Amino acid sequence: MTTASPQDKEFLDQLIAKIDSHLAEEAFGVAELAEAMHMSRSNLLRKVKKVSNLSVSQLINQIRLERAMHLLRTGTLNVSEVSHQVGFNSPSYFIKCFREHFGYPPGEVGKHIEVVPPPLELSKPEAAVSSRRAWIIGALTSLLFLALGWFLFGGLIFEENLQLEKSIVVLPFKNDSADSTNLYLINGLMESTLNNLQKIKDLRVLSRTSAEKYRNSDKSIPEMAEELKVSYLVEGSGQKIDDRIVLNIQLIEGASDRHLWGKQYRREVSDIFTLQQEISQDIAKEIQAVITPEEQSRIDKVLTENPKAYDSFLKGLDLLNKGGDENLLQSVTFFDQAIQEDKNFALAYACAGFAFYYYDLFRAEKGHLDKLGEYSDKAMLFDPTSAESLRAKGMYYLLKKEYGQALPFLEKGLEYNPNSSEIIGLLADFYANYLPNTGKYLEYALKGMQLDAGPADSVATSYFYLRLGNALVQAGFVDEAMEYIDKSLVYFSGNVYSRYVRAFVSYAQTKDLEKTRGMLIGEFGRDSSRFDILQDIGKVSYYLRDYDSAYFYYEKFNQIRNQQKLNVYVHENQIIGQVYQRVGKTAEAERLFQSYRQYIEKDQTIYKNLGLAMMYASDGKLDLALDYLRLFAEEDNIQLWVVLFLPQDPMVDELKKRREFREIWAGVEKKFWENNRKIQEQLQAEGLW
Repeated sequence: MTTASPQDKEFLDQLIAKIDSHLAEEAFGVAELAEAMHMSRSNLLRKVKKVSNLSVSQLINQIRLERAMHLLRTGTLNVSEVSHQVGFNSPSYFIKCFREHFGYPPGEVGKHIEVVPPPLELSKPEAAVSSRRAWIIGALTSLLFLALGWFLFGGLIFEENLQLEKSIVVLPFKNDSADSTNLYLINGLMESTLNNLQKIKDLRVLSRTSAEKYRNSDKSIPEMAEELKVSYLVEGSGQKIDDRIVLNIQLIEGASDRHLWGKQYRREVSDIFTLQQEISQDIAKEIQAVITPEEQSRIDKVLTENPKAYDSFLKGLDLLNKGGDENLLQSVTFFDQAIQEDKNFALAYACAGFAFYYYDLFRAEKGHLDKLGEYSDKAMLFDPTSAESLRAKGMYYLLKKEYGQALPFLEKGLEYNPNSSEIIGLLADFYANYLPNTGKYLEYALKGMQLDAGPADSVATSYFYLRLGNALVQAGFVDEAMEYIDKSLVYFSGNVYSRYVRAFVSYAQTKDLEKTRGMLIGEFGRDSSRFDILQDIGKVSYYLRDYDSAYFYYEKFNQIRNQQKLNVYVHENQIIGQVYQRVGKTAEAERLFQSYRQYIEKDQTIYKNLGLAMMYASDGKLDLALDYLRLFAEEDNIQLWVVLFLPQDPMVDELKKRREFREIWAGVEKKFWENNRKIQEQLQAEGLW
């Protein structure tokens, strides 16, 4: 065995010096280090992998964490201060990384005896380069000896058991045609390849949006594989020459940048359907993915036998994927052209339905609801086993607010396409907003994270992490929630909803209502149009028994709600009525109570019995309130906010004097935390945690 060459040692010296000189800069990553070393990112990654057996980001992270260990052992800084010193602006994320690296959290450093590499001085990084270099080279040597021992004594025995995870991303195909108008056709071939692979449950297939951000990227294959956490990548390029399509496809092992398989397909345009099936099956075969007979039949399904219909469909699909109101409506024009060519084209009907759903989603007037219903019915008529048909029908019921009707269509659609990030996103939002269920919400938020692996831009990524943070805190995973909310703000500091949710996650950690109110008031100061924050400031003031302040904020909130004729936050009217009643506004209070009674009678969520309990407690009918509270105590998957805030509610002040209430509520809290543990165990068993 040979030791590292003098050139490798010198390279490590320079590398570590550069990292240490930027240690406190969180944004100093792979690209910045490559620039500092005057190297391309791909060359830097290969060189670092060669000399240290680590990726560049792993090496940077390891040096940061070892430096943190030294500061914690020898200095007087607390954990939060140390995290910022070594480039972690989120202390919770620093704690997580530290625990994963050393096996215990930074707060327990003093309890462990540790052999630590000699420290580096931030002001004089060059003084410690040789000692740091010796540590890394020593670690490298140990790794090489271990690797050699494994090769000599165990490699041949276990070789067949070492398999890469069957995870894959289909990168955007490149248009090699001189005619740029053919791009929609090449994009369509990429989309169909992706869609067919997504039907295979034995594969984890990342979404199109995950791949889209690499369309014009100069990152290396290993860098992309590391960022996306996938084992395989598919690259493709093609062109249309007269009536022929030439398509080049390559399958690449991500970590090693090793080309596993490649093939050139030459087909007539009329054979495009067979081409799409063949590509996905060839890729799946190379990865050794198990394809069930049912999955095979869905892959083999002929979408249409009419080339003109399919060409119009691909043009519509390209616009649908681009999004935006104008593109969405224009896409329907092309889907309609496809349908005129083939009246039985189920996928064209479904995609037209998607366009109408996204166009109307955030509009008060759902002008295309009937059209969505019509198109989704046709999609189901012509192909009831299509995930897209089922998704379109589910979207129709969601837009119609018949949420219970939507669920079976979405669940069946996911069964037919287990990698559909679109359906998973709809199910996550369904369990967050329509029929709340914390376990399901978190399950689908985590599944979505596995498949989306970072949307195409930092703003989208920020909201992606916001959803996961919100799902985590509702299920009781408070520290983990704060970690993702902080990540969300790192990607987009202007994410007002992340700062808003962060105020409540902070309360879950500190139980400090005054602090939470101060954070909410600060957010309202940033944007005085946020009437949703107004209502929450009013509610927190109510919990604090500061009724005058609560009335002040609720009055502003109600003025906006009435002026804009918004039928929102009706479920809060019982509390708002309590505030109005306590400041002498009895007539207004009675109107709010009546509105709440009408709402709670129609409520279909697991919180109906709790709402009735609070209503009767407000009326002084304590025995009846306890009866409904007992019924609520039988529910599962309630939100953490109920556990935290209900005991603070003045409406239960009299109830809290009763032993029955204390027993019931102790059972609710116990059940919540038992369920929290079960959720974590289930997610771990499914590989989602």
